[in-house]
Amino acid sequence: MSATMMRLEQTWRWYGPNDNVSLADIKQAGATGIVSALHDVPTGEVWTIDAIKQRQAEVAAAGLVWSVVESVPVHETIKQGADGRDRYIANYQQTIRHLGACGIRKLAYNFMPVIDWTRTELDRVWHDGSKALAFDYTDFVAFEIHILKRPGAEAHFGPAQAALAAARFAGMAAARVEALTQTVIAGMPGRMVEAYTLAKFQLALDAYKDIDHAGLRANLSYFLIKVVPVAEEAGVVLAIHPDDPPLPLLGLPRVVSTEDDVKHVLGAVDSRHNGLTFCVGSYGSSPDNDVEGMAERLAVHAEMSGPAFAATAPCGPGWWLSGPSPLLLRTPVGRGSRVEAWPGLVCLCRRPRLS
Repeated sequence: MSATMMRLEQTWRWYGPNDNVSLADIKQAGATGIVSALHDVPTGEVWTIDAIKQRQAEVAAAGLVWSVVESVPVHETIKQGADGRDRYIANYQQTIRHLGACGIRKLAYNFMPVIDWTRTELDRVWHDGSKALAFDYTDFVAFEIHILKRPGAEAHFGPAQAALAAARFAGMAAARVEALTQTVIAGMPGRMVEAYTLAKFQLALDAYKDIDHAGLRANLSYFLIKVVPVAEEAGVVLAIHPDDPPLPLLGLPRVVSTEDDVKHVLGAVDSRHNGLTFCVGSYGSSPDNDVEGMAERLAVHAEMSGPAFAATAPCGPGWWLSGPSPLLLRTPVGRGSRVEAWPGLVCLCRRPRLS
């Protein structure tokens, strides 16, 4: 398999007008493109052409290009396979059409129930003094058992991990408990549900009590079968992001965590518009994933189905500390004699400052 040289674009995640890191700051850092979303549009509603063009114009006025959408959130009704999902899928299809009509060809999304990518700190001080996003497993277990008090959580984690979490929680000041709570249930822009209290958060979790791994997989397949043909017509490549982190959380099923999960995604619809965001920072944080082997094996599969294929270098040991210093290079993988990749997925990790 031969590969050709290609020019990659440096892009930067921008959380919209409420992000205190301005577009001018991003341009000064050397980026030429933006990875962003319309966070003000309620999950499940159509992104209108006017709204997309308005954001494009705002980005263009700063001398940048809106290169990648990350993401258009998938409504919980779709993930649950509940009544009404076809209406939300129709809205998703229309948003894809509108993005294609506006010339945006890359759409990253995920299928994580209730929560989007999860962290336990938004301002961990890294070794060089910079601040970073962080996920601490023991902190998260402490949240589940002692703050949320999720039924069955202690039995799920076992006595050894529960003991570590109990000790961690015992040493937490009230301010840290509040910060951890808000980081998990409110999180970052793109969160899946509007749950700002522990009680409402638990209700959102309870909606999945009868949905297991196989059930969520089936709901993902149903979604892909409906939206990938529309993406083909619109000229938009869909690229699913792995579960972040790729391990069970909050008693919820996870269906984009392993190589077997990825094969299921690719097998649901055989199309180059049914692609992957191959985030090594996510997949590599699980000791169960042979990431280098996955890349080799999935590259072979990409020759058959041609998915968009990208890879990121992890930021920090173990869990992914994402800060302003590392440059993530999402490396293209060849397909036949040419490269199938995302020019817009070279990005700087940074800690967003949100007002």
